[in-house]
Amino acid sequence: MMRRKITLSEFAARAAETLPKGVLLTSRVGDKVNSMVIGWGTVGVNWGKPVFAAYVRVGRFTRELLDQNPEFTVNLPLSAPDPTVLAVCGGKSGRDLEKLAACGLHTEPGESVTVPAIREFPVTAECRILYRQEQQPAALPEALRTRYYPQDRDSAFTGSNRDAHVTYFGEIVNAYILETEEGEKSS
Repeated sequence: MMRRKITLSEFAARAAETLPKGVLLTSRVGDKVNSMVIGWGTVGVNWGKPVFAAYVRVGRFTRELLDQNPEFTVNLPLSAPDPTVLAVCGGKSGRDLEKLAACGLHTEPGESVTVPAIREFPVTAECRILYRQEQQPAALPEALRTRYYPQDRDSAFTGSNRDAHVTYFGEIVNAYILETEEGEKSS
């Protein structure tokens, strides 16, 4: 597997197009690798560095892993994401299931971080956390609070909305597309 380097602007354009459909945020602690679906994210420049801002609810297993290992990858597909991957990685907890194995996804070692890339979601940004901040829903306009934090499902459930998000600003230290040796993209 080869990595074709891409620019921040190329990654940002792909992320803006793909995020609303669902992409993977992958974390790792020791041998435990976990991917979750995200539909929110921001690519930009903060503190003079290229960053990806990821939003993860407080009660998520991914948040626990990110707090132990301050690195993650953002993994984008080249075409429409597999609905089964989105259902499993977006609806099941990595506490209870090895989601990558359940979806038949394959990893490739990170180049600059300890977290792997996902072969089937080959557009990859490798990130190191620069800053984290728990959001304060009370600071949001009422319409957003009502829509995204209605308080009817606690953190024990997928789709929970009582807990806030933690914003992780990850410096993008590497960005690439995984390709086969023949130059074909891997998905």
